[in-house]
Amino acid sequence: MMELMQQQQQQQQGGGQPGGGMPSAEDMQQEEEKRRNADDQRRSMLVAITTPEARERLNRIAIVKPDKARAVEAMIIQAAQRGQLNEKVSDERLMSMLEQINEREGGTKSKVTIQRKRPNMDDDADW
Repeated sequence: MMELMQQQQQQQQGGGQPGGGMPSAEDMQQEEEKRRNADDQRRSMLVAITTPEARERLNRIAIVKPDKARAVEAMIIQAAQRGQLNEKVSDERLMSMLEQINEREGGTKSKVTIQRKRPNMDDDADW
């Protein structure tokens, strides 16, 4: 699994193309096949180490914020590989992991600021 993750990182960083030319259709198919295999392996690992409730929450998060879901998935898989998980990841533990990620990101929350037009009393005087 670690080798597969390292290969994915190298490919994402541009290390996958020697020569720098256009990839052939066969190369693109191989890359797609590798990506699918990696995704399947990641999903099967998550099924083995998370409860159904946690997987459901993670899937809902992935719909809205795929990057955050990937970060949590990576956190869970790394903890499992290090042997830090004594039991399946529950929904409560998943929520605490999400809070850790939010804190690491600096607590940046979406903020909407509404600026209303101020009534200009001078406009009415001109009529």
